[in-house]
Amino acid sequence: MEDKNNSPLEKFGTVLGIAPGNVPVYSNHSLAYREELPNRQAYRNYIDKIFMGYKWQCVEFARRWLYINKGYTFDDIAMAYDIFQLRHVRVAKDSQLLPLHSFKNGAKRHPEPGCLLIWDEGGEFEITGHVAIVTEVTPQFIRIAEQNVEYRLWPEGQNYARELKTKVDAEGGYWIECHYSAASILGWVVQTDDATHAEEIIEIDRQLLNLQKREVKNRGQAKKTWLNIANADEAAYVAAMGHALASKEQDEYKYFCMSQTAHAEIKRATNELHYMFMHATDCVLKNPLLLEKFCIPKALWPRLQKSWENRRNDMVTGRFDFAMCDKGLKVYEYNADSASCYMECGKVQLKWAKHFGCKDGWGAGQKLQTNLVEAWKKSGAQGILHIMQDNDLEETYHALFMKTAMEKAGIECRVIKGVAELSWNEQGQVIDASQTPIRWIWKTWAWETALDQIREQCEEDDCETLSFAPQERKSPRLVDVLLNDQVLVFEPFWTLIPSNKAILPVLWMLYPNHPYLLNSQFSLTESLQKNGYVAKPIVGRCGANIRIFDSTNSLVSETEGKFEDRDQIYQEFFRLPVVDDRYSQLCTFSVGGTYAGACIRLDPQPIVVSNSDIVTLRIVEDEDLYQ
Repeated sequence: MEDKNNSPLEKFGTVLGIAPGNVPVYSNHSLAYREELPNRQAYRNYIDKIFMGYKWQCVEFARRWLYINKGYTFDDIAMAYDIFQLRHVRVAKDSQLLPLHSFKNGAKRHPEPGCLLIWDEGGEFEITGHVAIVTEVTPQFIRIAEQNVEYRLWPEGQNYARELKTKVDAEGGYWIECHYSAASILGWVVQTDDATHAEEIIEIDRQLLNLQKREVKNRGQAKKTWLNIANADEAAYVAAMGHALASKEQDEYKYFCMSQTAHAEIKRATNELHYMFMHATDCVLKNPLLLEKFCIPKALWPRLQKSWENRRNDMVTGRFDFAMCDKGLKVYEYNADSASCYMECGKVQLKWAKHFGCKDGWGAGQKLQTNLVEAWKKSGAQGILHIMQDNDLEETYHALFMKTAMEKAGIECRVIKGVAELSWNEQGQVIDASQTPIRWIWKTWAWETALDQIREQCEEDDCETLSFAPQERKSPRLVDVLLNDQVLVFEPFWTLIPSNKAILPVLWMLYPNHPYLLNSQFSLTESLQKNGYVAKPIVGRCGANIRIFDSTNSLVSETEGKFEDRDQIYQEFFRLPVVDDRYSQLCTFSVGGTYAGACIRLDPQPIVVSNSDIVTLRIVEDEDLYQ
């Protein structure tokens, strides 16, 4: 392949040049060379057993360059632009922390060779931002070395990737031209003790994390139809919920507002937590003692590890559940497998605002469907994708909403309710009612549903092998479809791990006292008892069989369900905030591992369940929150 200047674009892994300090820069032009990188682990680059990053991204190069040249590196971050918020680097040999300071583009302290140049998200670096190493600084230009921007060989003898124009203003401020018109440079990050002219870390006003309830004026809007039943997903929604978002008549005109500061915080948390959950998943699948805690039949462990190795980027989307208020932002769990509420977030709450005349700010789910379309374009699904669901009204509109995104991505879809119409063909393939082999699946069923069938077959996990091919039985079971070697399923099988509550103690072990996490343990500790705790079944769903105890060990609240016989984890009790006399849970959606939207769920009880209400969520400027 060649670019518009007829310069060849080098394939993935090609050395493009050598940066100062004898550090190679590699091409990240295409990840299509799967034969070179057969699994997830192969994409991870290590030096001296220290993780540098994923091949060959910008962050990997920056971390590798610092390690080779300076002997230190920075901690894990979700996005390249997050480096601008870091305040220390860690020396490899003794874990000593050295101060790190950030300087905005235009700062009076100029960049210096070896510092990090940071781009904000947007334009050329949409979603992730970008980082480069500064190699040379003059009043007229700055030179940088970087990965994952341009994929051409550097000219012979050149030890930098690009040269950017600069200007020093009358006050001594140093300004760098971005080069890409739609992108912007945040500034540079320097390891130094001198904080003169550096950006201050300003603690956010905690009051801005509180949600505010508002109401639109009642003009009889609720008595008029406002969802378009000519659209299949909206017709299915109306069949389940009517022309309403909230289930109670007194809530039909209510909506919630979130500050722009709070929105930035949940976006940062979603991105960072996805990365943390993935790291924890990797740790679990490498450690049999940890994996044992997840109560997954041992016969399935090899399939889980294979799924993790081979389908590293195939998770399309998931949902985080948070508590957010002036006391902080805490994650309860990650529904990485078969989450719900997408249509409410990405469509219904937006249509509600338009019909009811809510003009405050902007919708918290306005980009969700667009992001889903882009994710499905990158999914690799080919041919017909079968959508498998139970015969349930909520699952129906959820499936049809996702089907719309898939079809906009150019994927042909068919919906299957249940497994009754499925059969085996002579080649041992699972086929639908029209005799079409099933190769690709997106499901509303949880993987745990299939595991229940396997548990019955395994009789307390003592079987060593499992077969999901036609036997003497006449028709395929759900498990025969989802765990068939000829079928690829979204979300992948490995999403069982981050969705399992047993991941929460693992996260606390890996990231103790992290500001987004709650203390979680496999056994009830004295500390948890002293401060109040929540007992959760590790494989529970929809808030079932959860019990909350206060600091006196008195039962505060509990829910019923079918998971009472499952193993438990114990999590620090962090009460949901009460707004308008109801407990409010914040849900954020990740698509392709990054934040894509949010919604609010309400319940009169402190445990949110499947039938808890959803009301419209709007994002407003900070100064407009308490208008």
